[in-house]
Amino acid sequence: MALVSAGNGTGSGSRNMNPASRVFVALKMAPDIAQELAQIARPPLERFAVRPIAKDDIHLTLVPPWNEPAVPNAIETLRSAVEKHYAFTLEFRHVGYGPDPKRPRLVWVECAVSKELMSLHTALMLAFGQRDERLFLPHATLARIRGNGARVARKYPIDRDLALIQEITTVELMQSPLPNGRGYKVLASLPLKKPSSLVA
Repeated sequence: MALVSAGNGTGSGSRNMNPASRVFVALKMAPDIAQELAQIARPPLERFAVRPIAKDDIHLTLVPPWNEPAVPNAIETLRSAVEKHYAFTLEFRHVGYGPDPKRPRLVWVECAVSKELMSLHTALMLAFGQRDERLFLPHATLARIRGNGARVARKYPIDRDLALIQEITTVELMQSPLPNGRGYKVLASLPLKKPSSLVA
């Protein structure tokens, strides 16, 4: 488990208090898989107004961002939620444009909807008191399209099936970049339960 210090601003006066952090819960991609996925999205970036996601920042969001004034509390909430769930295998199935392939805003990789992933997502949303009326479509964003998404998709079609898997053993609490900042920060990486077959 790796934690990054996150104080609550205990000094006197509001000037000494840390502002709320923009955080979310996610699964980090393994370096080798992130590298391969980033390479798939690279070709259209050379010709169009498409902003790639750095390979170290590629992730699958489980709980969307919110403003968190007490990061240590959020870490403990995450710890309590994930300790009831087992490690599982994440399957990467398809790379293409989304959410609407005809008028896309993203280049993304879609993941298999396993019962383990859905159970974890549901538990985390409940733990953090969040609701999302939209259907949960597990994916990792590889690039964001700045310009005319329909034109990009028409000029450079991406429709590729994959057969990649990653063993998911941790869940991360991550912080979004500050204004004018770059890159996501891992605030905590908390372990899932080991399957009984792997316990000594």
